[in-house]
Amino acid sequence: MATPLLLQAEHVAKAYAGIPALREGRLSLRAGSVHALCGGNGAGKSTFLSILMGITQRDAGTILLNGSPVQFNRPSEALAAGIAMITQELEPIPYMTVAENIWLGREPRRAGCIVDSKQLNRRTRELLEGLEFDVDATSPMHRLSVAQIQLVEIAKAFSHDCQVMIMDEPTSAIGEREAETLFKAIRRLTARGAGIIYVSHRLSELAQIADDYSIFRDGAFVETGRMAVIDRAHLVRGIVGQELTRIDHKVGRECAAECCLDVDSLSRAGEFQDISLQLRQGEILGIYGLMGSGRSEFLNCIYGLTTPDSGSVTLQGKPMPIGLPKATIQAGMSLVTEDRKDSGLVLSGSILSNIALSAYKQLSSWSLINARKENQLAQDMVKRLQIKTTSLDLPVESMSGGNQQKVVLAKCLSTQPICLLCDEPTRGIDEGAKQEIYHLLDQFVRAGGAAIVVSSEAPELLHLSDRIAVFKGGRLVTISSDTALSQEALLSLAS
Repeated sequence: MATPLLLQAEHVAKAYAGIPALREGRLSLRAGSVHALCGGNGAGKSTFLSILMGITQRDAGTILLNGSPVQFNRPSEALAAGIAMITQELEPIPYMTVAENIWLGREPRRAGCIVDSKQLNRRTRELLEGLEFDVDATSPMHRLSVAQIQLVEIAKAFSHDCQVMIMDEPTSAIGEREAETLFKAIRRLTARGAGIIYVSHRLSELAQIADDYSIFRDGAFVETGRMAVIDRAHLVRGIVGQELTRIDHKVGRECAAECCLDVDSLSRAGEFQDISLQLRQGEILGIYGLMGSGRSEFLNCIYGLTTPDSGSVTLQGKPMPIGLPKATIQAGMSLVTEDRKDSGLVLSGSILSNIALSAYKQLSSWSLINARKENQLAQDMVKRLQIKTTSLDLPVESMSGGNQQKVVLAKCLSTQPICLLCDEPTRGIDEGAKQEIYHLLDQFVRAGGAAIVVSSEAPELLHLSDRIAVFKGGRLVTISSDTALSQEALLSLAS
């Protein structure tokens, strides 16, 4: 007996000002299954999902839910019909608690008007414990890490009693241990007959969790099938449209004997303790650790976003300024932050202004910006990083995720840093864009720079790094240069 279809979409299309964002969206979701929606940045996946959720209105096509046609004009209608969504972009209300964010507009009340805070917090704790998420229900959102905010967004979606759940890059900000916990929750949901539409650029996840797949490319459906009968290479060919060669960037790369960055006994209470490491010129040092290991906090402190309680940092033998990012940039260091849309870019600003943002001191005379130099810098960076755009004046928010990430890198490289700190530099971008970012980092260190790369993806660090530092509970466990180090060994060290 065939498994009934929960949701079916055919010939869905959407254009903006005559330019198609989605030409042919198609997907069939079976009850009790996970359906992977695959495609590169700009393939039309997000447009398709926003149409399913009622965020965007389609120009053409049909959508059937349990065999009946549906047309959602707003997300609340989709939620009422049993469709929930975890979006790729994290948009918490910063000064409200975790519980208040999860149940916003659905709070339990006394006498029909007063919010019952005790019941609200109890219900949230039960939800988080059931999902095995280590997040405090009463904590304000602005005190959480990006990974914890992602878990709250996931919990919010699970709080709806839905029959269809859309997950757009749910693991992009969390580590492998948290992803495993999420997969357990997904299996419990599908066991009850719900259907999941799952989007992720981490292809290894799809083989692990998905039953079916559909591929979109250039705004159109390409193919669909069962995940069990294809391999990673087949998936990549469908997504990219050609064979994608993976290059081992470490081959032929030699690190200099000179120390570029020296961190000595750096500590910050509640975040990390007694971290000492050295970064050599021409080297990429990877940092791996689970959520709460102190990886991002360590980078932020080196860069000057926070102040250490003790310890020191020197760059090429000179003491680094403490708590002063502006002085850090002038000293020769730059940071690619973990959330490009929250802290890496001015989304409404142009490509040109974003690229030049950190370099205006070099581009100015007597506090006046030299427009010719600014334009030349942006053009050079667009060419160097192969950023796809028709105009430097376009807003960054109009670009694909991969190109946005290149703009972040261009902004950081525009200051001509000696040392580059990268926190999750490939978060939420497709396989092709990842390879381009790897190539850019490799070029940077081969030209004499040095880089620290924090990543939740062990295969990424194993592929890219000369050495890998493993963090656990705010402490440095080990620094390994073992070329035979495995993903399982890294996870074991970190946990």
